[in-house]
Amino acid sequence: MDAYRVPFETAQSEFVEKRSRFISHIWRVETEEEARARIEEMKKQYYDARHNCWCYLLREGGAVRYSDDGEPQGTAGQPMLNVFQREEVTNVCCVVTRYFGGVLLGAGGLTRAYTQGAKDALDAAGTCLVSRWTLWDVPCTYPLLERVKLELTAAGAAVEGADYGADVTFHAAFPPGGEAGFAARLTELSAGALAMERRGESLRPGPREAR
Repeated sequence: MDAYRVPFETAQSEFVEKRSRFISHIWRVETEEEARARIEEMKKQYYDARHNCWCYLLREGGAVRYSDDGEPQGTAGQPMLNVFQREEVTNVCCVVTRYFGGVLLGAGGLTRAYTQGAKDALDAAGTCLVSRWTLWDVPCTYPLLERVKLELTAAGAAVEGADYGADVTFHAAFPPGGEAGFAARLTELSAGALAMERRGESLRPGPREAR
């Protein structure tokens, strides 16, 4: 399965254009139900706003939806959607709320404003790659404990638990390719006495990408 890009975290942003106030919110979502719930949440929170324009894209089923919510057709939802399509971001929901300031922006001005709203929100949220991580049991003797912890960190692994007995067994998840280098280091550190055991795999987001 190929990796795919999603928002790293929930975020919001805000700016004013010719006295109109634009408030943007963005979330990572997994289902249409979740996206719709977020949209309704914003409509209730900003019930007195002139417009709550929105869009969402989902990887599962390829759902792509948007709404101009009373703005001229093609000036809000589609430009917002284009931001995420250009950045190849999916499983995302974005709502841009507009409080009208009394000055008409025109179709071009509206398109630019809603594009900026979506882009500012995405910049605030950041992005990360969802990929298939592998899960391993990593044996460790007590004398090697701290060194193995350092090597796990260096490999980008997430330690999700440990069993302490005569020796230690870490339960670790490795990003794609991370396990190979660590396995070699474990063999080297233990003079071949220790070998980790695979126990599965899991789809999960990685660290925030540099933008």
